[in-house]
Amino acid sequence: MDAALPPLIQALLQPHCHAHPVAQVELIQTHISWVLLAGDFAFKIKKPVRLPFLDFSTLALRKTSCQDELRLNRRFAPDLYLDVVAISGTPQEPRLGAEGEAIEYAVRMRRFDEAGRLDRVCARGDLRAEHLSDLADTLSAFHESAAVAAPATRFGSPDAILAAALENFDELQQASTLPGAQQSLAALRAWTEAKHRLLAPLMEKRRAAGRVRECHGDLHLGNLVLIDGRVRLFDCIEFNEDLRWIDVVSDIAFAYVDLLAHRQGGLASWFVNELFSRSGDYEAAALLRYYAVYRALVRAKVAWIRMRQNAGDATEVASYLALAEQLACPPAPRLVITHGLSGCGKTVASTRMLQDDAQAGTLRLRSDVERKRLFALASNARSGSPVGGGIYGADAQQQTYARLHDLAALLLRAGWSVIVDATFLKRAERDVFRGLARDLGLSFARRCPARS
Repeated sequence: MDAALPPLIQALLQPHCHAHPVAQVELIQTHISWVLLAGDFAFKIKKPVRLPFLDFSTLALRKTSCQDELRLNRRFAPDLYLDVVAISGTPQEPRLGAEGEAIEYAVRMRRFDEAGRLDRVCARGDLRAEHLSDLADTLSAFHESAAVAAPATRFGSPDAILAAALENFDELQQASTLPGAQQSLAALRAWTEAKHRLLAPLMEKRRAAGRVRECHGDLHLGNLVLIDGRVRLFDCIEFNEDLRWIDVVSDIAFAYVDLLAHRQGGLASWFVNELFSRSGDYEAAALLRYYAVYRALVRAKVAWIRMRQNAGDATEVASYLALAEQLACPPAPRLVITHGLSGCGKTVASTRMLQDDAQAGTLRLRSDVERKRLFALASNARSGSPVGGGIYGADAQQQTYARLHDLAALLLRAGWSVIVDATFLKRAERDVFRGLARDLGLSFARRCPARS
C-alpha cells in the first residue's frame, strides 16, 4: 500500500469495497486522476487539484466534470462510458453507488484490455499502418459530425490559440532550470510567436469556414485503444472548453506528435496522409507543424507536472522539448513525381516512401483520389467512365493535373515534401512540375517503379 495515496484511494484498492466481484484492484495514476481497474469496470476519480488549465478543487466541480466526461465521451464510446457513481461512507470505509451523502464521485467505465492501448501496442512493436488507416476513418468521421463552434465564440480565434500556446511557456518557466531548457524554450517561444503572425489569417479563415469543432482534445496514443480489431477513442478533454473546441488539425496533431515521440515517423507520416486523403483538407497542412510544436510542449508540461508530483527525473521533459525543436526545424522540402502506366506499382512505391520517412515530413497527392474528388465521387467509388472518356477524358485529365499542381504548390510552400502519384505519361505534364520545383528553389525527382 502506498502511504502517499489518500485514505479513500487506499480503501478502494481493497476488493471488498466493491459491490461487484473483484479479485484484485489495480491503480493507474495521472497528474489529474486516479483510475481503479476493478473486475469488469474501471472507476475514474478526479484528484482535488487546481492547475492553470483546470479546477477540481471542490466536490461540486469534480461532480460536474464527471458528468461532462460521461456526456462527451459517449459521442464516440457509448458502450464504454456507463454512468457517474457517487461514493458515500467515509474515506476509510467508502461505499460505491450506495445511498448516503456523497464524499466523492467517479466515472464508471466498462473495462477493456489495457494491452490494447495504442501506446502499449506501439511499445511492443505491434502498431501497423492498417491501424492508423482505421483511426483515420474513425477520426475523419467524428470530426465531420462534431459540433461546430459558433462564430461569436472565442473558440479557435487567433488570440485564443496564441494564448494557449504561450501558456505552455509560462507553465514551463520553472523547467528552464533543466540543462539547456532555457535556451530551447526561448527559441521555441520566438518561433511560435513568429509562426502565429504568419498563420493568424488562415486560423481566422478556418474558423469562419467551420473547421473549429468540439473535438477530442487529448488524442495521444494512450487515449486510443484496439478493441475487436478496431481503434477506439476515449478519455477526451472535459475540464476545459478552450482545449476541446479547437481546429480539427490541432486534434490530429496530437496523435501525429505522439507517434513521433514513440519514434514511429513512418506511421506518423502514414496517419496524416490517410487523414488528408480522406478529407481533402490540405489547407490544414500549413498549420500542422505549428500545432505539433504546441502539442509537444503540452506533453513537456504534463511531464513536468508529473515530475514534480512524483519526484521523477527530467528525461521525458527534455525529450519533448527536443521533439518540439525538431518539428520547428524540418528538412528542406522536395518534390517527387511518379511516372508509369497504371498498375506498374507507383502507389506501392510511393507508400513505401511515406512509411520510410522517419521525420514524417512528406505528403502524398494521388491523381485517382483527387480526380474523383473533383467530380464529387468517393475515392472508392466506381465512376462508370469509359477509358479515355468521362472523368478520364482530356478535359478531366487537364483539370486533375491542374489540381495536383495547385495542391503541390500549396504544400511545398507550407514546408512539406510532396509526392505526386500519377502516371505523368506526357513530358509536358512532367515539365510543369519540374518547373514548379525550380521556381520554388527545391529539388525534384522522378520515380518510375517499372524500371526499379
